Amino acid sequence: MMRIAIVNDLAFSVEALRRVVTSNPEYTVAWTAADGQIAVEKAAADRPDLILMDLIMPRMDGAESTRHIMHRSPCAILVVTATVEGNSGLVFDAMGWGALDAVDTPRLGPRGDLQGADRLLEKIATIARLIGHESAMASTITAVRPMLPLQPLPPLVVIGASTGGPAALVTLLSGLPKPPAAAIVIVQHVDEQFAPGLASWLGQQTGQIVRTIAAGQKPLAGEILIASTNDHLRLNATRQLTYSVDPLDCSFRPSVDVFMRDAASHWPGPMIGVLLTGMGADGAKGLLAIRKAGWHTIAQDEATSIVYGMPKAAAKLNAAWEILPIEHIAGAINTVLRRLIAEQNAAIAAMAQRNPGGKP
Repeated sequence: MMRIAIVNDLAFSVEALRRVVTSNPEYTVAWTAADGQIAVEKAAADRPDLILMDLIMPRMDGAESTRHIMHRSPCAILVVTATVEGNSGLVFDAMGWGALDAVDTPRLGPRGDLQGADRLLEKIATIARLIGHESAMASTITAVRPMLPLQPLPPLVVIGASTGGPAALVTLLSGLPKPPAAAIVIVQHVDEQFAPGLASWLGQQTGQIVRTIAAGQKPLAGEILIASTNDHLRLNATRQLTYSVDPLDCSFRPSVDVFMRDAASHWPGPMIGVLLTGMGADGAKGLLAIRKAGWHTIAQDEATSIVYGMPKAAAKLNAAWEILPIEHIAGAINTVLRRLIAEQNAAIAAMAQRNPGGKP
């Protein structure tokens, strides 16, 4: 039985949420709270499996309540608020502190029908599959460093993140040059409804230009791109970014594992894989694929992770070359990029000396 708490100051919203939760016999309402402060106290006394957290409430809003709960008695939190788009700043604040996702509050229709219930139930079901999920057993690494390509292909930095990811991404992106010296592709677990707002928010917070990805784009040097649909982001053999519903058996959409595996298979390099804070194990096997392909990999450490799930799974698989605090990851990326670019330039210069006429 999954125990779900409801935090909302409006009685009719609490009733709507209660009806949604109890419509599934495997879910039960653990408790309700009329504001964020009460929620912090109740979560400490009786930690539920999941909290449905409103944003706009008296005394303490949902983002601040999320921060306190994740510090004192961490558990899965789903933001459920009347107007997600109208409160995008608070949504991303809450996600930065550890909320997994956000969805509009279901509404009771004039005949007592629930509008928007299916969407909320989908979110709860996804989180239910993630709670308690453990990674596979550790693997040993046998990697052969590939030769750097001689064509002017930019380095690719692939970043995966989930719970607490927005705040971690702000720290990381703020430490990179503007524009960055690489093509950067981010897969953050976020619903497609919020992806454009997340890209805009990251740009405002970091001073970088962050754009959502349209199918058919190719990663280019100096660009920061973020996955923007509920399908998986893919990289094909021609290095085009596409979206696909397959594979169907991934709890998170878009999946970090799916994209990192594609990058390991189809990007000739140079490349860096980065896995940040998040619940579950998505991205661990993908990071391992990048390391096995011979490229540098980094995972966020436990002390600075809001939820030490995804990077912990990567550490168990020995998928991370480095495990670092979030504030040190940008510096590590910059150091590796300088080395990779220098090596690539040296290889191109050496080739030009051996073949000055440009003939094979």
